[in-house]
Amino acid sequence: MSGPTNTQFTVGLHALTLLAYLGPMSSETIASSVGANAVYVRRVLGRLREAGYVASRPGVHGGWELRRDPAELTLGDVWRLIAGPAPALLGVHHAHPACDAGQEIQATLEAIERRAARAVEAELDAIAVADLTPDVAAQLPKHLRVA
Repeated sequence: MSGPTNTQFTVGLHALTLLAYLGPMSSETIASSVGANAVYVRRVLGRLREAGYVASRPGVHGGWELRRDPAELTLGDVWRLIAGPAPALLGVHHAHPACDAGQEIQATLEAIERRAARAVEAELDAIAVADLTPDVAAQLPKHLRVA
């Protein structure tokens, strides 16, 4: 049984890919493509803005635009921004402090989690946002339906 999923990473990548391919657009347009609430999308975009990846313009003709070259912005950059410095990939529990066996198990699982996190980051560092765009370019215009 899996637990709740944090979708901020994939929503952020979705938004960055749209902005890289289609250019500036409103958070409502992005939310329509993502299939999420615009408030949630703006929350994710706000984190991307704080990192300098996107910028927003207020007003009737406002919206969001990409501020980084998508060929230089990696999925690893976005992952570290969203997940933080030590992402909890495995959901390692905290064993009872008085249980030596539990402490050993926890230490082993934490080491495995650190290795898994490094492997995930290495894979994501090898992929740029621009690498996502060619696949989207062939499909997006006929599938993107905005209100």
